[in-house]
Amino acid sequence: MGERRRYDSRFKAQVALEAIRNQQTISQIASQYGVHPNQVSKWKKRALEGLVELFSDGKGTKGKDQQRLIDELYRQIGQLKVELDWLKKKSGLVT
Repeated sequence: MGERRRYDSRFKAQVALEAIRNQQTISQIASQYGVHPNQVSKWKKRALEGLVELFSDGKGTKGKDQQRLIDELYRQIGQLKVELDWLKKKSGLVT
């Protein structure tokens, strides 16, 4: 069995763009670039899905995820402060 061929992102983008243009069939593009037609279809689909993210404002899920992280970190800080105060009290460091 042969080794898997790896393609760089520039090559994948070029093939996907050709497929998106619809000037040739997927089979013709695959033959031209020496890749399997299924691979061309996958790259085309991935490129089209990525376009949505490219034009999004970035405030959606990214902002929500960041806010969740901040909230979790503040919760952990609060928990650690309570534990530290309790330990200080038990060890006699706080009068």
